[in-house]
Amino acid sequence: MSNKEAERAELHKTIWRIANDLRGSVDGWDFKTYVLGMLFYRFISENLTAYLNVQERKAGIPDFDYTTLSDADAEFGRAETVKEKGFYILPSHLFANVRRRARHDANLNETLSRIFTDIEGSAVGADSENDIKGLFDDLDVNSSKLGSTVAKRNEKLVKLLDAIGDLPLSNGSGGFSDNTIDLFGDAYEYLMQMYASTAGKSGGEFYTPQEVSELLAHITVVGKTEVNKVYDPACGSGSLLLKFAKVLGHNKVRQGFFGQEANLTTFNLCRINMFLHDVNYEKFDVAHGDTLIDPAHWDDEPFEAIVSNPPYSLKWEGKDNPLLINDPRYAPAGVLAPKSKADLAFTMHVLSWLAVNGTAAIVEFPGVLYRGGTEQKIRQYLIDNNYVDAVIRLPPDLFFGTTIATCIIVLKKSKFDNATLFIDASSEFTRNGNKNKLTPYHQKKILDAYTDREAMEHFARLVDNGEIAENGYNISVSSYVEQKDEREEINITELNADIARIVARQAELRTAIDAIVVDLEGKRA
Repeated sequence: MSNKEAERAELHKTIWRIANDLRGSVDGWDFKTYVLGMLFYRFISENLTAYLNVQERKAGIPDFDYTTLSDADAEFGRAETVKEKGFYILPSHLFANVRRRARHDANLNETLSRIFTDIEGSAVGADSENDIKGLFDDLDVNSSKLGSTVAKRNEKLVKLLDAIGDLPLSNGSGGFSDNTIDLFGDAYEYLMQMYASTAGKSGGEFYTPQEVSELLAHITVVGKTEVNKVYDPACGSGSLLLKFAKVLGHNKVRQGFFGQEANLTTFNLCRINMFLHDVNYEKFDVAHGDTLIDPAHWDDEPFEAIVSNPPYSLKWEGKDNPLLINDPRYAPAGVLAPKSKADLAFTMHVLSWLAVNGTAAIVEFPGVLYRGGTEQKIRQYLIDNNYVDAVIRLPPDLFFGTTIATCIIVLKKSKFDNATLFIDASSEFTRNGNKNKLTPYHQKKILDAYTDREAMEHFARLVDNGEIAENGYNISVSSYVEQKDEREEINITELNADIARIVARQAELRTAIDAIVVDLEGKRA
């Protein structure tokens, strides 16, 4: 382990210890919004301070420090800063200054509530309004979850401010660097992963493990060094979208990150996650709502790269809504996904919004690959029109909240062959704690097989779409890639000889035992 990795592991341990120590009797899943929200408050305070310090020092004030400015003097920069950063925080409202006064503030909960309202209010009427609105809604500083009395709540809030403030996430000089941003983003991702892993099904369902997110991003950008726009129709906390910044580089997603999320709390987490990864408000467009019924990005599609891990077997209106069969996203297949299983509705939506030169990678529940009925008809549409580029079977027990072996369906509108690649990566994992994990080695092996598009015994096979049609449009990987037979080969002749020897030896022993028994009985007589 390198020094940097060791430091990171140590920081993670500290973060998790603090998060657990702080929550006391509050359920961890409920308390996550306080830890993550306070982390966000500290980040935007330090990020804004660093931005303004740099601007003023460039303008010829070498020792300018925004944290020491009076609120009245700070007002002159409000309009310009909101235009640039999307929000404004007065010096007295900055995390560091509030923290310093916190233990002497008997009305700390009211102070924080007012500050959060003012930060959101600073964006009203600006282009950033929808990106800032409601970001602090889940950080309820007046909640009885924090304590039964105002005094107890404030005591918890002081501890929260101190703990988050003590985390070594800044570069120490009051400045802000790319490394600092990485630390905040990494801390946030780590906390969400830990909360997801300890929250059971309800908490884990919105979070995709980082190594799976990375694999999806890599698949969709094969052969590209940059992309136009990236999209996730069920974006959760945004971790899949943000992987493009890691895989390609921060400015290689030219027009930004687009997503939609139905759960309000998770939608807020996603927008916070964008800011913490230094994706400025004009570079992301995340909407709240039901993508299948009311998609938010008609004016932004098509997208060059689409990744998603939509909820498995989600119930939706389906054929009960007479408008849906004529929806241009679903109409081409001639049928709708079943009301009890919206999986392939997400797939059709993704295909519809995919650019001609684009690639989509979707994590799917395995049942969609082989079930009959309208799902079979949708698969027929996908295969007959040559939209399925690859189907990848993943190992079991990768995801939080479920142990099933999921799969990835890769879609393309422009292919060089009329065939589908099947990859069986079900054995490509390392056991890590109570979950399986795709290591960089496993990711590379899958990606190389996807890129090479050639047969590999027991691992990959390119199948003509005609064969898939003959097989009833079953696109389950196990139907096309033969699994390695790990059973030991047994030589029947040798086995029979061994058995004969054992039986003979058994007879000898019985005879010997009988003789001993007769001898003993004779002596007793």
